[in-house]
Amino acid sequence: MPPPSPTAFTCDLSAPTRPLRHPWRHCVGSCHAPTALRADWQQQLTRAHRELGFRHVRFHGLLSDDMGTLVNLDDQFLFSFFNIDRVFDFLLSLGMRPLVELSFMPATLSSDGNSVFHYRANVTPPRRMADWQLLMTTLVGHWVERYGVDEVAQWPLEVWNEPNLVAFWTGGQARYFDFFRATWTAVKAISPRLQVGGPATAANEWLAEFDRFCTANACPPDFLSTHYYPTDAFGSILTDTVSQLADAPLGVMRDRAREARAVAGARPLYYTEWNITSNPRDPMHDGPFCAALAAHFMLDVDELVDGWSWWTFTDIFEENYFPSIPYHGGFGLMNLYGVPKPVYRGFQLVDQLGTRRWPVDGAHPTLQMHVGAPDDDAVTNVLLINVAMPRHPIAGELVTVRLTGMQGRRPRSATITRIDDTHANPKAEWLRLGSPEYPHPRQVDALETASALVPERIAIAAEAGAIREVHFTLPMPADAMALVRIEWEAA
Repeated sequence: MPPPSPTAFTCDLSAPTRPLRHPWRHCVGSCHAPTALRADWQQQLTRAHRELGFRHVRFHGLLSDDMGTLVNLDDQFLFSFFNIDRVFDFLLSLGMRPLVELSFMPATLSSDGNSVFHYRANVTPPRRMADWQLLMTTLVGHWVERYGVDEVAQWPLEVWNEPNLVAFWTGGQARYFDFFRATWTAVKAISPRLQVGGPATAANEWLAEFDRFCTANACPPDFLSTHYYPTDAFGSILTDTVSQLADAPLGVMRDRAREARAVAGARPLYYTEWNITSNPRDPMHDGPFCAALAAHFMLDVDELVDGWSWWTFTDIFEENYFPSIPYHGGFGLMNLYGVPKPVYRGFQLVDQLGTRRWPVDGAHPTLQMHVGAPDDDAVTNVLLINVAMPRHPIAGELVTVRLTGMQGRRPRSATITRIDDTHANPKAEWLRLGSPEYPHPRQVDALETASALVPERIAIAAEAGAIREVHFTLPMPADAMALVRIEWEAA
């Protein structure tokens, strides 16, 4: 059987570019607030901020009882913001900021005992709205006094988490809208410069209704926020995620972002949670498929959203229980030991694409090409992705890349950096080591080595003519991505 003919993509580098905004850098998610007091959590966030450039971090449970924020002692409210201060001081020391999810309900304010997760986060409305407003006034006022209004005005204050799901809010839509208005009123009384937004719903829900309520009740949100996972609308809650993804179109995240943008208008639009699935124990999260699909989604919504917060940066995550297996399908970009997964490396390749991108000619059911560059013209980057939803046809492919419009330049060198089954895939090394549940330090070092991005030199051809052309042909495995970096010199 003859080898398949290559799929060709062409890019004219003399054409106008459009910005690459990288809204995924705006924020990244985490488990609940107490984990932010752990040394290993802080070490991993330090690395993720340094290497990926995240500017904010968001977590549940800042107000829950395990943070000690508000308790009742001898029939008196006792406020303690020490733990919150420790977390926020650390973030600011890194050059990061919180995206503050105002949740969950302190038990002393709650209207019932309904809770979620093993740490029993209370998900009920306040018994007395005035007490909730007192907490907002006291806490946010403390932040302004401690950090200054100029600083706190840069923190998005997001009211609650997924109130459209009864698991997270027992009050229904009308009570959430009243809750938002009360929160907005309390915060804005401290300073109108502070940013308050919502509705922080799952699955793009309530956006239009929320916007209408806020307009009618003079409590305009400074930003709109919601969540979306590509598995959200496909199948029941018990459906396996492979089946859910199999039924989802590759353009699902872009389609939902367009719908949300139509409501948000010119206001900031933040997706404060997303991942390739909403299952906290999904084997797909640990392999190269996750990197390729996430990169596709990131680039698909780049021009539509202002924040695109991956859930989560680390597998230090204990909503149901604290895991011990290094590769258990957790949400994290990094495993429990801080070893980058393929998706972390995929974020790095998208980051390396640059600050602007060109239009590309060519089409294929699973292959895509993106061409970008930093602000100068010394380097051009070509990002290739070969991905399909599960149970859809996909195979290894040959790709021919043609670049034209060199404008008096020729290639000086070129490298390729790959993420696939045999590159930047530490889980494969973990399996080779015998899948140790508690790896020794030397085994963790081996996983770190296996996770590394390794640039390799490649040869590319340059042809002279009326317009100089550069071209090269590469194999692209299924569910994989690769970045080709071309450095130029004067012709």
